[in-house]
Amino acid sequence: MRDVKSSVVGVLGGAGRVGTGLRRELGKQVGSIRVLDLACPPDLAENEDFRETDMLNPEDLLSAFEGLDGLVHLAGIPKEASLDEILKINVAGTTNVYEAARETGLDRIVLGSSNHAVGLYPRTTIVGTSEAMRPDGLYGLSKCWSELTAGLYFDKYGLRSMIIRIGNCSVRPMLPRSLEVWISPRDLAQLVLIGLTHPDVTASTVYGVSKGGGSWWDNSEAEKLGYVPQDLIADFAAPEALLEDTEGPVSQHFQGGRFAAADHDGVIRKR
Repeated sequence: MRDVKSSVVGVLGGAGRVGTGLRRELGKQVGSIRVLDLACPPDLAENEDFRETDMLNPEDLLSAFEGLDGLVHLAGIPKEASLDEILKINVAGTTNVYEAARETGLDRIVLGSSNHAVGLYPRTTIVGTSEAMRPDGLYGLSKCWSELTAGLYFDKYGLRSMIIRIGNCSVRPMLPRSLEVWISPRDLAQLVLIGLTHPDVTASTVYGVSKGGGSWWDNSEAEKLGYVPQDLIADFAAPEALLEDTEGPVSQHFQGGRFAAADHDGVIRKR
């Protein structure tokens, strides 16, 4: 990727909650941002332009990716959904994204994965990036597919990806669990820039979490690449986040919280 000050970065899913917060921070540091989404956000900055893009349409993607220096992929269903929806949007859509990137010669993607790819690990277990995935639902399972797709496209085609297992990226931490997994838009932008520029990125997986959280995760891979979170989670916490966690024993046992508890039979099994 050329100098970031003159680069053009595409943000697929840039009109969504995470994409909107990221753009505000990333736009201060890159030349311009191309917002790729189904709907135009109302708050485009001076160095942003919008292109209506459907990731289920390969021709849309091929056109949208032309001239980009790097891509941030945040598009998809961001919560639990039916198998048909997950397969259509998250699985097939991400596959389309990587294939279009390969065809257009794009060589850098920052992939928005999720902590829910490992959400069925107990909170007492520290999970790095080399342990087996343990998704906590169909949404988490789709993120496992995305991460493996990133690895496939590096191994076969040399397309580099920074895979960020995002914790919770919202305006502020709103739940007790958020105090462990929240990441500020500023810290997320720092990780994205590392992913777009660092020479050692291959199909590299890191956790997206701000200072004061992440005790469930070994984020040494991010640290090796130079990640130093700037924002302390406790400084941003809403009053509700400081209350006692009352979500139930299954939710409190697993890292995935409510995602892990959904449809769980209540028997906590050991591996």
